[in-house]
Amino acid sequence: MNKIDYFFWMNSDWAYLGTDRLEQIAAKYQLKIRYMPVDLPDVYRRTGGQLLGNRAPERQAYRIVELNRWCKKLGIHVNPMPKFMCPNADAASRIVIAADRMGLSIVSLYKAILRAEWCDDRDISDREELKRILAEEGLDADRLLLAADVPEIEALYRRFTDDAVEAGVFGSPSYVFNNELFWGQDRLDMLEEAITSSIGGAARRSNSQSSTGATGGR
Repeated sequence: MNKIDYFFWMNSDWAYLGTDRLEQIAAKYQLKIRYMPVDLPDVYRRTGGQLLGNRAPERQAYRIVELNRWCKKLGIHVNPMPKFMCPNADAASRIVIAADRMGLSIVSLYKAILRAEWCDDRDISDREELKRILAEEGLDADRLLLAADVPEIEALYRRFTDDAVEAGVFGSPSYVFNNELFWGQDRLDMLEEAITSSIGGAARRSNSQSSTGATGGR
């Protein structure tokens, strides 16, 4: 089964903007999404990136302009400068990974965590706040918090970060399909084009093989 490898930071406003469209694309083409939260500061350190607060004022200002444009275009609200902006996201990331490993549907969960930061001025680095978010999602908060703290989940979190760098990822969100990298929610249209091209090519190959087999049978 074809899949989309989805590398994202649990502090990523841009990932929040792309969530619904990614799900729609995957459902449309019956693709599996592999959700891989990453430690983006570590990715930046290894790929030459800079956290927002370290960027030039001009870049920081343009981010707000562009974010407002996309919010208007998509009809989605995001506060570009929330009260608790980009705190440590390790615990939130491990919770999402643990929930996924437990077979829980994580789309609503990771979107709720992103929304808490970017829409509701909540501190997603605070365990009590995370516990409240989990409860609001109807999940067993105590169980998930315990599961998120086991060494296996931390190891997966680090492996996803390594996998991201190996795949060429340098920012969030990033999508990899058929070993092709697409960076940013503004590249989702191009991701879909790559998917349709791949599906069309596979269909043509299948039809060609069927035709060849029928001719040989005669």
